[in-house]
Amino acid sequence: MVIAALSGPLDAAYEPDLKLAVAVLERMGFRVRLAPLLVAGRHRWWSAAAPAEIAGEFNALLRDPEVRAIIAHDGGQTVFGYLDLIDFDAIAADPKPIIGYSDISLLQLVLYARTGLVGFHADLATRGLGGYWKAAPAARRAELEKLYSTLLTSPEAIGPLPTAPSWECWRPGQAEGPLIGGVINRIALVQATPFALPLECFDGAVLFWEEAGGLAAHVWSFLQILRHAGILDRISGMVVGVPDAIHGLGEGGPDGDPTLAEIVLDALGDRDIPVLGNVEFGHAGPNLPMPTGIRVNLDAGQRTLSLLEPAVRPHTMTGPVG
Repeated sequence: MVIAALSGPLDAAYEPDLKLAVAVLERMGFRVRLAPLLVAGRHRWWSAAAPAEIAGEFNALLRDPEVRAIIAHDGGQTVFGYLDLIDFDAIAADPKPIIGYSDISLLQLVLYARTGLVGFHADLATRGLGGYWKAAPAARRAELEKLYSTLLTSPEAIGPLPTAPSWECWRPGQAEGPLIGGVINRIALVQATPFALPLECFDGAVLFWEEAGGLAAHVWSFLQILRHAGILDRISGMVVGVPDAIHGLGEGGPDGDPTLAEIVLDALGDRDIPVLGNVEFGHAGPNLPMPTGIRVNLDAGQRTLSLLEPAVRPHTMTGPVG
């Protein structure tokens, strides 16, 4: 397993968190090394390096047969700058999981659409494994370590993900289909590029998404973009992560700011599909892993989400989607 700077830089203040992340991964049974660009204090503007440098290192990791998985140290704002420099043939020749969230979800979506690679929308190394995880109760950390290790190594399907009291049924019903998603702004923005996901990717899919920062009105606008693009007409269900620092969310009702559930149901209109909300993935804390592309069963009324396929078996590489 390699920890790499696939987007944002490493601040020296977070070196202890990175070391803790290495220890967590080693405790899971993985051999870990750091990629060369992951050096504290190294940066170019808001990025760990220029996009071409990050792409060069990423491609080298993709071509290295000793590298079996890549986890991003953090998110950021850089992946859009090197989508056109990725060696997609290397991924097809030697598929390996790409792990992370935030800006990394854009990478996972594009790689899935172009190659069929199952990505792991899961915790980042520095911010997550070495950050949020250390504040979680010991039992929760142990549960997550077992879950991540099993998902990354087992040829068997995980089955139901562990539920939590935060999970809410926003619209009841059941759905089964491929799990597709990420940060909602990345899902919307990538559709304006040559790397847009074919709409067929969303046929029968269970769309998962989360958002951090910005305004509630922005979330509503991104959902409207997905509606206009035809995506909301194609999906069979939706899973929404715990929101993080979104301004303008309220208690709901005719005279107050809307809740996230109200925003979602407003955008869906008469699309009667199951919606499960406040699931623990994204920027708000320790993440349940969401493997992009594998089949899941969603029962919003019962508040369950089950992974029906293994995430790392060779059959998950099926070639370009759509």
